[in-house]
Amino acid sequence: MAVAAGGERITHALVKGIDAFVEDDTEELRAEISARGGRPIEVIEGPLMDGMNVVGDLFGAGKMFLPQVVKSARVMKKAVAYLIPFIEAEKQPGDAERTNGKVVMATAKGDVHDIGKNIVGVVLQCNNYDVVDLGVMVPPQKILDAAKHEGADIIGLSGLITPSLDEMVTLATEMERQGFDVPLLIGGATTSRAHTAVKIAQKYHGPVVWVKDASRSVPVVAALLSDEQRPKLLAETAAEYEALRERHAARQDSRTMLPIAAARAAAPRSTGAATPRRGRGCCCSRRWTSVPARPATTSTTRRPSSSGPSPTTRSTSSARTSTGSRSSTPGRCGAGSPTSCTTRCPERRPAGSSRTRR
Repeated sequence: MAVAAGGERITHALVKGIDAFVEDDTEELRAEISARGGRPIEVIEGPLMDGMNVVGDLFGAGKMFLPQVVKSARVMKKAVAYLIPFIEAEKQPGDAERTNGKVVMATAKGDVHDIGKNIVGVVLQCNNYDVVDLGVMVPPQKILDAAKHEGADIIGLSGLITPSLDEMVTLATEMERQGFDVPLLIGGATTSRAHTAVKIAQKYHGPVVWVKDASRSVPVVAALLSDEQRPKLLAETAAEYEALRERHAARQDSRTMLPIAAARAAAPRSTGAATPRRGRGCCCSRRWTSVPARPATTSTTRRPSSSGPSPTTRSTSSARTSTGSRSSTPGRCGAGSPTSCTTRCPERRPAGSSRTRR
């Protein structure tokens, strides 16, 4: 019950981006898990990742935006930093020499967000994987050079902003061109399984796997490096990607696009005739008509006073001047002169006459 309460507080802190009490809540969770024989890494893989999954769902639904996600990631980073000394303390003397594989990770070029990648690195290191972190804003060629130099078993690429997606496609293309065979892991808030299937996986013949969050990184890496588990994982991933590509293709426009040369050849040609222009106040554009004058009479009766004369009636008669009013009748212009149509409007100008400036 205490773990559940602590998890709820952690989730609230992550969603709201509040880091004032996150270390106290993390310590409470660590103590509870340790009391039942658990490891400090379980705080990351359990309550912290559950909270980040809520953040990811809100971000995907458009209920959270990038600045809020960055604040949430800072809370996560602070909690993980608090746990690192406990995680390091439980390592055995021989763990440094024994490794399950080497992973080269980087944040895509143009992206400075690395909190999620750092969490993945901590989780992998806690499971005896050798992690080479290249940092942020890493060009594709630098990643590939490091993978060759380090003898990487897996390359991981992270990104939080939309331009990172294009850099991931570029990296996959370069891996194919340079003859790589190592698996490529894709992760980050801006990535998705659909984008990985449609845009990235088709650029590289090797395994390309989208990892939803840090808690899934260890089983995915373990399966990719296992001769027994790899075929099943790749078969399931290929089937999912193919279904996503078919669904994406079905949503595309079925119209056939013409080549640019054919489109230009089919463009309408101008006949050289001047396009009519409609002038201000013209009957062709506003269709005004004159309303004849109409008399109006107003009667006012004064109330009789006790000492004054008998009531009188005052009559006022006025003639309304001709004013323009809207009408659907064409050919009558309220501009005051019939020449306003013939001089300003090409549609009513007499043949052979030239347009005069007014």
